[in-house]
Amino acid sequence: MSTDNILYEVKDRLAVMTVNRPGKLNALDSRTVKEILQTAGQAAADDSVGALIITGAGDKAFVAGADISELARQTLVEGQATSDRGQAAFSALENMDKPVIAAINGFALGGGLELALACHLRVAAANAVMGLPELGLGIIPGYGGTQRLARLVGRGHALEMILTARKVKADEAARMGLVNRVVPEGEALAGAREMAGKILAQGPLAVAFALRAVRHGLEMSLAAGQAYEASLFGMVSATDDMREGMTAFLEKRKPDFTGR
Repeated sequence: MSTDNILYEVKDRLAVMTVNRPGKLNALDSRTVKEILQTAGQAAADDSVGALIITGAGDKAFVAGADISELARQTLVEGQATSDRGQAAFSALENMDKPVIAAINGFALGGGLELALACHLRVAAANAVMGLPELGLGIIPGYGGTQRLARLVGRGHALEMILTARKVKADEAARMGLVNRVVPEGEALAGAREMAGKILAQGPLAVAFALRAVRHGLEMSLAAGQAYEASLFGMVSATDDMREGMTAFLEKRKPDFTGR
């Protein structure tokens, strides 16, 4: 089900969420952030969805940032509320037990890059440009960018991008580890679909448990993370999917996973 600023479709276990404000380069106003949160909840609750791709309408921008006309009017209290709402929406994506892939098809700046950072994986078109230019507006990234970027590419790269407002192109982003894959211009969505297809061929419960292991394990000590991994390994070992996967391997056939 689509909303005012979000297009949403599901086909063959793959959901695609498109930020649909091309006249504004898909900039995130408060309504769009709310609709992202709603759509994330819909995808998470739908058993027919195995993976989610997020992209932007048109070929110029994934999301070119937040809607400055809204931000310019904020007070202290309103600014924190805006940040809280954006963080809640993006955390809902990051915390999904289904893989979320950003198909970056142009500019991903400010809130747009923060949206991409909240996804588990990122596929960028060769013409994509990414950055966090907020300091030039007298603000800081507020939708998780200061936290996720540093965790993904390291403190040095993150601080340089944030403090100087430097933008990076797709090839440099790949070298930094900011994106997983670079594809030809115009093929970001196709590249994300290809990646999603490979994930959807795996055991769905194993995919969910692997996402949990990495997500929560990064917040733990190595010893605690390994203990958590062992508990999930035990749980997945009791599933029908494990038995089907092992049997299919021994019988030299493709597994028929049921998610149980």
